[in-house]
Amino acid sequence: MGFGHWWWALPGVLVVLAIHYVATGVGGFFAFTDWTGIGSFQLVGLENFQKILADPTKVLALGNTLLLAFGSVVIVNIIGLAIALALNRTLKTRYVLRVLFFMPVVLSPLAVSYIWKFIFDYNGPINAILKSVGLESWQKTWLGDPSFAIWAVLIVIVWQQTGFAMVIYLAGLAGVPVEVEEAAAIDGTTLWQRFRHVTLPAIRPAVAISTTLGIVNGLRVFDQIMALTNGGPAGATETLATQVYKQAFSLANFGYGAALALILSAIILVFAVIQQRVTRGTES
Repeated sequence: MGFGHWWWALPGVLVVLAIHYVATGVGGFFAFTDWTGIGSFQLVGLENFQKILADPTKVLALGNTLLLAFGSVVIVNIIGLAIALALNRTLKTRYVLRVLFFMPVVLSPLAVSYIWKFIFDYNGPINAILKSVGLESWQKTWLGDPSFAIWAVLIVIVWQQTGFAMVIYLAGLAGVPVEVEEAAAIDGTTLWQRFRHVTLPAIRPAVAISTTLGIVNGLRVFDQIMALTNGGPAGATETLATQVYKQAFSLANFGYGAALALILSAIILVFAVIQQRVTRGTES
């Protein structure tokens, strides 16, 4: 009987192994080759990785990747937690507001990015508002400014992902006993003290989930950048994910792109493990 159960699960197990592990292993192997995606290839050892570390544009892409990942995690979780606390129990319109805040999450990242691209356009709403209030000197091509373009991408990511963090924290707050909060309030504690010593310890699992998912999604952000700037201007918004795509599929440097993908996967794994260990240590 036990064998029969395993037999029925075997096709699904094989598909998972083929897609998640075999394909990843094959891609990792090509990171050590000069394959162009077609034809034969040669093993080049660590040559691709040496080229990556010696290329300033790839170092900039790594910096942008880390900036978007950790910047979005911090901002999204702070705003998401604040909204969740505000909409947790007392507000009468909390159910409608929860839907409104969560709506951007279910929208396509490409659709959201194209809407924001219009907003950031020189003839878009931002510059129109600045002109209407007499601040014409502040007008600029927001996505064409190398010093601001990466922050524009960060704004779009935060706007779309905040609702997801809000839902996770609302689920965590639902498990906080009301009696404990009321008892703490009767004892004369301040709002901040109740949050720090009662609410925050109770929602620590929600913090772990939200930050882990935020780091993973932030490190591999792709759609927003391709729709908003395509990595420009002058490579100011390139990330490891966009470089993987361009090197492997646009420039036919599949081995080089696989090396970039391997580095990105290693970074995601390392930070996810560190975050989980930090959270586990804090809980103990």
